[in-house]
Amino acid sequence: MKMSRFAMVATLVSGLGFAGSAMALDGKALYEDPMKGGCFTCHGKDAKTPLMPIYPKLAGQTKEYLIQQFNDIKSGARSNGMTAAMKGITGMVSDEEVAAIAEYLSGLN
Repeated sequence: MKMSRFAMVATLVSGLGFAGSAMALDGKALYEDPMKGGCFTCHGKDAKTPLMPIYPKLAGQTKEYLIQQFNDIKSGARSNGMTAAMKGITGMVSDEEVAAIAEYLSGLN
């Protein structure tokens, strides 16, 4: 049975997508990635020494809390403090990347 080029490409792409999603993301690399907002720029390389005292310390927070705060800023449910600075960054990070970053941060003390 012959496969059309379209079907062959679709099969390859769907297979790659599945393999890519199965790979664990590196939360530390994402936290430091300037293309993902460069979290460390404001929150500190160690996530404990923010650029400004009003920026939150992220190290050691629970994964669930960090994800919720990020999503609240993204949706506009949280708009206090310096969340306006974060609002533009939220569109640069996927849900999977947020989870990986939150996992990394929750493991820091």
